[in-house]
Amino acid sequence: MRGIDTQVRKIRRRIFKEVANLAYTSTNLKDDVEALPYKIVNYEESEYENVYRERAIVRERIRLAMGLSLRPENAPVHVTQGLEESNIDEKYYEPPLMQVIPSACNACPENKYEVTDKCMGCVAHPCREVCPKGAISMKNGKSVIDQEKCIRCGKCKSICPYDAISHQVRPCLGHCGVNAIKNDKKGRAYIDTDLCVSCGQCMVSCPFGAIADKSQIFQLIRAMQSGRKIIAQVAPAFVGQFGKDATPDKIKSALKELGFYDVYETAIGADMGAMTEAEHYVEEVVTGKLPFLLTSCCPSWSMLAKKFFPETIDKISNALTPMVATARKIKEDHPDASVVFIGPCASKKLEASRRTIRSDVDFVITFEELAGMFEAKGLLPAQEEKVEPMNDATGAGRGYGVAGGVASAIEECIREYHPDVEVNIEHAESLTECKKMLMLAKAGKKNGCLIEGMACPGGCVAGAGTNIAIPQAMKEVAGFKAQAKKKIPTRG
Repeated sequence: MRGIDTQVRKIRRRIFKEVANLAYTSTNLKDDVEALPYKIVNYEESEYENVYRERAIVRERIRLAMGLSLRPENAPVHVTQGLEESNIDEKYYEPPLMQVIPSACNACPENKYEVTDKCMGCVAHPCREVCPKGAISMKNGKSVIDQEKCIRCGKCKSICPYDAISHQVRPCLGHCGVNAIKNDKKGRAYIDTDLCVSCGQCMVSCPFGAIADKSQIFQLIRAMQSGRKIIAQVAPAFVGQFGKDATPDKIKSALKELGFYDVYETAIGADMGAMTEAEHYVEEVVTGKLPFLLTSCCPSWSMLAKKFFPETIDKISNALTPMVATARKIKEDHPDASVVFIGPCASKKLEASRRTIRSDVDFVITFEELAGMFEAKGLLPAQEEKVEPMNDATGAGRGYGVAGGVASAIEECIREYHPDVEVNIEHAESLTECKKMLMLAKAGKKNGCLIEGMACPGGCVAGAGTNIAIPQAMKEVAGFKAQAKKKIPTRG
């Protein structure tokens, strides 16, 4: 649904805008938070049957956007409880990152085959003949499936000549490659945090907007108001995310107008990572010390490997992720600065909360959240007249935003630095495909390979915090990559 301005998307954007407004203008935060659901959900203009339920859902979304956890359903907890703890000018995080709002969940069918009104009641009734459990019968000339007998094999659907049988799958579960979506007693979804790798694909797949992650925009704005030097780094997928005419140079200018002291390309760190992983491959895989090498830049991919394939942990590259490498570069240039990573990724919020990284990356926000901040300030990047040149990185680093771009950048570096070395490249996108790739690697089928994994199908441009359609984003990244003055980083 990315790239479509759905009602869910409008609500999320409105929440981020209003929470940013609170940070910028509120003089009585507690009362203003209380009033916000009534401002967002107008009784006279609401499109929904139950305005009270809609406001209840908005209250929970506001809490998540403030960095707070959902309220329990069985205890009288005020909507502003915990507000004092989150009203700070530094990172605030209460696990878990991803949460399902129970009152918003529609308790969708998890896995169900149903005969639709397209059934023609044909004489052959092949659906009944192929059913191994006798779950299909004819009633009033139409096929009917007995859900108690049905084993969800799908044979009836595949044989129906009229495509009259529907397979209903819970969208969030269908897009979760690690089966972290479970059911509560009422059939509503919840996330098993032991399995979840926080890619956010469930969030962007839910047509009810019942899943959301926690934001740090409120605390970031407080930090910007504190007078500290705040420097932004923007992930390679940022191109085109803020409008067709919002060029990288204009986006940089708009970020400075928003209050950031300076703006770096995270592709700088990607260049560093490409060089490091090229050398790592040559020194470890080519020599036979390691059977294969896994890239490290996607935190959900790394988390997947560590949780489900612990035997591959020592095969994950020790290169710093582009976010961390760029943050360290920024703090080397500006020791007194706080660093904000602006990207497409929900799981980067978890990466930046790790004990070893907390001091490098002070805040993480997504493109979607930044759009809310721009709207709160009335800034339109596409209309910026003053432009700030963005010439930090090479084409290799800028290509990290698209699936296959990481492996391609490393391969180019290897071929340039070590022309006599033969390099074998593999890449997987989506958690389902990543799991398959890791199973093959575990079985010894990918020995000698450099393996790139991306949790989101399409790569970072398909991250949960993006604003535009994936094909369009891919095109924008390719164009910006082609504009780079250098193709690959100079070997250090």
